[in-house]
Amino acid sequence: MSEPESTPLPPTEPTHQEQPERRHPAVIATAVALPVALLIGVIVAAVMVSGKSTRPPEALGPVNAPEAESPECTSLLGALPEQLGDYRSAELLDPAPAGARAWAPGDDESEPVVLRCGLDRPDGFDVAAPLQVVNDVQWFEVSGADSGIDASTWFAVDRAVYVALTVPGGSGPTPLQDASNAITAALPQTPLDPAPLRQPPN
Repeated sequence: MSEPESTPLPPTEPTHQEQPERRHPAVIATAVALPVALLIGVIVAAVMVSGKSTRPPEALGPVNAPEAESPECTSLLGALPEQLGDYRSAELLDPAPAGARAWAPGDDESEPVVLRCGLDRPDGFDVAAPLQVVNDVQWFEVSGADSGIDASTWFAVDRAVYVALTVPGGSGPTPLQDASNAITAALPQTPLDPAPLRQPPN
């Protein structure tokens, strides 16, 4: 009696480790007591942009923005343009935080430009902080370069409320220029209110 023939099993496909979900820096969270490095870390954790064929609404994480519903922020949001350079106004995922707007590029993968109004005074903005003037607005920059993040957040520091604009690397100067024009039109200039210099420990 002959042995039954065995049928070889088909080769199995090699398994691949699941790739982590890609996260994009798009939003700034700020608190007076937080160091700048932690601010940049929150940018990474707060927003994720999905790479679908149709760009989903932008998901903005919560930040401490006590003046987000102030008359000043309401006025600014109404004055913001539909387009900042090559970035067009984008839908926000509900529940959308107060005092926030976003503008997205034409593709599904690139990071958006995000504006937040009514934040606390940014950490690092003291009497020695360097400022840049763009279209009559004084800006304080928090760069993500030192943390390996290809984005910067600019804080308008000479208005009654603090306004933060987070722009991805390579977006050019136009988003900041256009946002400056809207801020100049909507919010009167006020004196700077930087923090005092921190005294080194004894």
